[in-house]
Amino acid sequence: MVVDDEPMARDLLRLMLERAGFRVSEARDGFDALEKVKQNLPDIVILDVMMPGMDGVSVCRALSSDDATAHVPIIMLSAKTHASSIQEGLDAGAKRYLSKLISRKDLIKNIHEVLDEVGTVP
Repeated sequence: MVVDDEPMARDLLRLMLERAGFRVSEARDGFDALEKVKQNLPDIVILDVMMPGMDGVSVCRALSSDDATAHVPIIMLSAKTHASSIQEGLDAGAKRYLSKLISRKDLIKNIHEVLDEVGTVP
């Protein structure tokens, strides 16, 4: 699942992931993500940090603290890449915290690593 309030960012991520063989669902904001994750548990969530209403860190905390969704790994993507932001995302439960300027190759590599770590085969 790709969660981002920017439609163009969601489209770009969806295209990158589909080209790598992933089936992709989308959520337009944090509230939409919480609802959709519970309805149809994804193998992994690619989560934007800066979103209106409910930011990605809050979404990550909510998913990580709910027994029904705590096993779903989260990779956070953000333009906020200073050490305190990265630590906040990891402390919230993210498996990885990556720059939004990541290459397709590096994103796919990180997704596969996280899925391997949690024992999920997409």
